[in-house]
Amino acid sequence: MHERHLKTSSDRAPDAASGTRQSAALFLRTSPESFRQTALAKAERDTVALPCAMSDLLCLAEHLQKAEAVLIGAGAGLSTSAGYRYDGPVFEQNFADFIARYHFTDMYTAGFFRFSSLEEHWAYWSRHIFLNRYCPIPKDTYAHLLKLVQGRDYFVLTTNVDHCFQRAGFAKDRLFYTQGDYGLWQCSVPCQNRTWDNETQVRAMLAEQQDRRIPSGRVPFCPVCGAPMTMNLRSDASFVEDEGWHAAQARYRDFVHRTADKKVLLLELGVGGNTPGIIKYPFWQMACRNARSFLVCLNLHEAFCPPELKGRSLCLAADIYAVLCALTDLLANRASAL
Repeated sequence: MHERHLKTSSDRAPDAASGTRQSAALFLRTSPESFRQTALAKAERDTVALPCAMSDLLCLAEHLQKAEAVLIGAGAGLSTSAGYRYDGPVFEQNFADFIARYHFTDMYTAGFFRFSSLEEHWAYWSRHIFLNRYCPIPKDTYAHLLKLVQGRDYFVLTTNVDHCFQRAGFAKDRLFYTQGDYGLWQCSVPCQNRTWDNETQVRAMLAEQQDRRIPSGRVPFCPVCGAPMTMNLRSDASFVEDEGWHAAQARYRDFVHRTADKKVLLLELGVGGNTPGIIKYPFWQMACRNARSFLVCLNLHEAFCPPELKGRSLCLAADIYAVLCALTDLLANRASAL
């Protein structure tokens, strides 16, 4: 997904085409809260009113309440429903200088760009990390999901790298982030299977960058071998699966094994076609093997499952946030009526 090995020419002169000195104070005139408001306004404008039928909502509520275990598979669509966008106002406001220089159209494609210096590379990536990892989650989509599974036997398998589950309060020992985390760095070689937290360094990069560059002294290098650090995001065989990654994988496998013949609700949320072998296909296989399971595919644009699961599945082409809100309200009203 993202660049690993970096070339550097740190002595490159600042580009005169940048015009003014672009500092963190200018780029982050958006405070974390104003970022949230900007993203939230965009998300609210983009939310498509596709209410699911009450019969579908009641079906989902029934299977959730009867489930002995819940396995959540979360893709990018879940964070989109929480207000995250790689394009639009947040991108345009915070990357105006990079857009002017390189004609970037969004954060996703910009993440593949090979910058000519590490100073510029990390000026870009510190902003990308900060906006998607350390700013507040725009909408409470994840909080609603947590309300639905709190107190239940649940586990989360996700390809998302924005740490939203933990930030929303999900238990760390019930999460498996398969593709990495914006909050982690690794050696670009890599010389060992280890990752490092990056929040302190990222905030320093933001505070000190100018003209699309951080100070050379802020460029991160591996403390073991001296190679440049890079993002701990899966893109090729150099991705580091550290001790925490393997521990989470073991907990996920244990959950799947011990619930193999239980009444399991398989909740597939916002999973697209980029990496179907991680969530979508395994969920189909688990549903086919376990006759007591029930599969729910909730996706605004790609809600489907195999015909073999007819009668044991529910596909909802609807906004995830709207459905989760309606479901939590429905269950809360039921509880208060008892």
